[in-house]
Amino acid sequence: MNIINILLSIVQVLLALGLIFIVSIQTTKSEGLSGTIGGQVTSSFKGKPGFEERLNDITKYLGIGFFVVTVLVAFTMNR
Repeated sequence: MNIINILLSIVQVLLALGLIFIVSIQTTKSEGLSGTIGGQVTSSFKGKPGFEERLNDITKYLGIGFFVVTVLVAFTMNR
């Protein structure tokens, strides 16, 4: 195993742990009847993103990063 593959594997594990943590602290989109009757309420105020919107962005970027690093690990593996 070369050093690049080891470093990419470490980054992959860290991204996976971060993704698991971020997804686990998010609330669900439909919490009972409040999501059905009241509709979706955005928590942004005067253009500033709220906590949930920031978590959604972090989740998106961690997922993209995890995918890219996983593809790079696959390409750098010795056969």
